[in-house]
Amino acid sequence: MGRLNIGIQRNRRFASEEGGHRVQFAWVRLVVWLLCAAAFLGGCDKQVGNPAPPRIDTAAELPKQTSTIIVPLTIDIGGLEAKLNSSAPTRLWAINQYEPKCIPAQRVTICPVHKKKCKGKACKNVDCKIGFKRTKVTPDVACTIVGHVNRGRIRLSGRGDLLTVTMPVTAVVSARDVGGVVKRETANASADVRAHVRISIADNWSPRAKVDIAYDWREPPGISFLGKRVRFVRKADAELAKVIAGLERDLSREIARVQTRAIVEGAWKEGFATIMLNRERPPAWMRVTPQKLGFGGYRINGKQLMMTLSAEAVTETFIGNRPDKPNVTPLPPPTRLAGDHGLRFHIPVLADYRELEPVILRALKKLAAKGIALDQVGPVKVDFKKVTVYATEGGRVAVGIEANADVIRSPLKGTNGVVWLSAIPYNEANSEVVNVRDLRIAGTTDREAVNLLFALFEDPEVLAEISKALVTDFNKDYEKVLLAAKKAIAMRREGDFTLSAEVNEVSHGTVIATGQGLFLPVDVTGKANIRYTPNGRQ
Repeated sequence: MGRLNIGIQRNRRFASEEGGHRVQFAWVRLVVWLLCAAAFLGGCDKQVGNPAPPRIDTAAELPKQTSTIIVPLTIDIGGLEAKLNSSAPTRLWAINQYEPKCIPAQRVTICPVHKKKCKGKACKNVDCKIGFKRTKVTPDVACTIVGHVNRGRIRLSGRGDLLTVTMPVTAVVSARDVGGVVKRETANASADVRAHVRISIADNWSPRAKVDIAYDWREPPGISFLGKRVRFVRKADAELAKVIAGLERDLSREIARVQTRAIVEGAWKEGFATIMLNRERPPAWMRVTPQKLGFGGYRINGKQLMMTLSAEAVTETFIGNRPDKPNVTPLPPPTRLAGDHGLRFHIPVLADYRELEPVILRALKKLAAKGIALDQVGPVKVDFKKVTVYATEGGRVAVGIEANADVIRSPLKGTNGVVWLSAIPYNEANSEVVNVRDLRIAGTTDREAVNLLFALFEDPEVLAEISKALVTDFNKDYEKVLLAAKKAIAMRREGDFTLSAEVNEVSHGTVIATGQGLFLPVDVTGKANIRYTPNGRQ
């Protein structure tokens, strides 16, 4: 400090020689400023700067989404047709019995006054009101009825929500020894028994059948005798009604045997899944936890019953390590689900802060090479050494810059230290380009002396370079992560079930400063389903 004292004496002598006390006072003030600056700015290479902002290390917490996963189940009901054919007898009804009134006696009404047949109004004539009677003109004709009704092959078909069961029926009926006059008369008749079946689902996921059976003889069974057609429809219908009741019972029983519950329960269990959306940068996972399952109806196409179920599920996105697999809950009873259908989840796009650090450092070194001049200080020589970036409080990003600054033509040693700045990252809606705003020195120092480093980082040109270097374009990472996620959910087979999804719409919100990096939450909507594909059948 002796050399500085000498300088003061010389300056005082110079001032007296000039005869101006004003010039002498200016020199004294300059020396005092330099002494303060030397003490504060590191004339002995002392570290200076402001305290580092608190570091936030927490990961991004993504909100849970409610999704609806369509579960189309295709069940082969071709076996139902075979079971019905094996369980129903071929001969449905047979008869061999004596009928004393095969053809009932024919009677006429005789008017006692006129001794003539009367009919209708004629028999209400005043003269005929008393004493008219019905007179038998032919006797009862007895016969023996022999016959049977056989069925053909039962066929299943369907369209829409209606399952149709068709059973052709053929009747062969003979009347033997008709009144001792006709030895035998034989008649053939046919009909199609049709059962229209509508299926519903019980609370235990077992199918229930509502059967509506109808049939119509194309030619009712009967014979022609003595100019009359004698029909045996009532005889055949009475017996066939028992067969139809049995068919309805068999249909309900066989449909109830379709293993819908086992298939639905298998699909329910496979809905609890953890799916990798992205392997790295960042590792991302989607966890699906079904909550409800609703029956959305069915359609029949030939021999296939296609049921549609809707599973309401919670979809969560995790960044980092694989989350625990969701706990599988018991299959709930069917419920009615309302609202929009579709899959909703997030895809995390992350920019690592460590990738920003060399970018900022290069930009500052390039600026320093061009030269920096500060207001009221003049040209300074700056050596930018290190940049540190991390998340801090208030949704801000902390930027620490270590630098050595020298005032050119100053006799003092350089000032070395770390200055911390902070800024708020932001982006426009659905834009992958992230900028920063409100870039400023984070906090203050309790030193009152002039701080060259603070002056350096308050310079508009320096701040502009740092802001420009902090601009992050997520576009490449965005496309890469989105492609990886689409591939991950496109097809995933587990046992007899295949979980698949497709992305229909992608949007994203505003960037978030998290402990893991700048996070851009990408909202994805699409369709997802779980298909029953036994033996790898698609």
